[in-house]
Amino acid sequence: MRRRFFVESFDVNSATMRGATAEHLGRVLRAEPGQQYELSDGHRVWLARIESVAISKRGENRIEFALVEPMEAREPSLDFVLLISLIKFDRFEWCLEKATELGATEIIPLTAARTDKPLLASAEKRHERWERIIVESAQQARRLRPPTLSAATLPADVFARAASGLKIILSERREAPSLHEALKQRITTPASPSAVPSVALAIGPEGGWTDDELAAARTAGFVEASLGENILRTETAVLASLAILRFALAPD
Repeated sequence: MRRRFFVESFDVNSATMRGATAEHLGRVLRAEPGQQYELSDGHRVWLARIESVAISKRGENRIEFALVEPMEAREPSLDFVLLISLIKFDRFEWCLEKATELGATEIIPLTAARTDKPLLASAEKRHERWERIIVESAQQARRLRPPTLSAATLPADVFARAASGLKIILSERREAPSLHEALKQRITTPASPSAVPSVALAIGPEGGWTDDELAAARTAGFVEASLGENILRTETAVLASLAILRFALAPD
């Protein structure tokens, strides 16, 4: 199966790859003229042939492609917004990778009340690295485009502006219904056959949500849901809940 990479845009019959992606393809994968890859600009996908490779230690890295033929560009079947509290960065980055592979269309880091303060101070410096992780994961998963990554934001602010048709906040409270029950009660049929189901999923920090954060979520229309009696690590909750929601909600 051919690898897929992202480019900024397509010309009439060519495309140019620049920067870190070009360096990876040229230096690590040892790309050569004549090789074919899939290219996406986030809207269209083309099968393309390498015409020239220019990798330099000091100058601009660039690979020139000739467009061979258009390919099917499938839009996501589920509009999936992941609201995830900051956790230790190695595990947070694993969450970014897996959420991208599982189809998240937007990822919003949350600065929850119980998030460790050193993480909050360092998050902005990591943003560029996190974007690279998302792009690389989206290319590996052969997605049409990578998810968008927002700056870290207070949960109440994100909850208030969430516009998804289904909004779920994972909770450790004993009285919270299971995710299975929450889905049975809240799943609705899209307004039209062409409408894409939309869901926002909020996952809290290791210390759990505060009462104020849960109240803000409820006010914004989020429904509490539990993944069972066992307390899961954040990265486990991300993987389990995204897989469940994709299975339950995606039409394909």
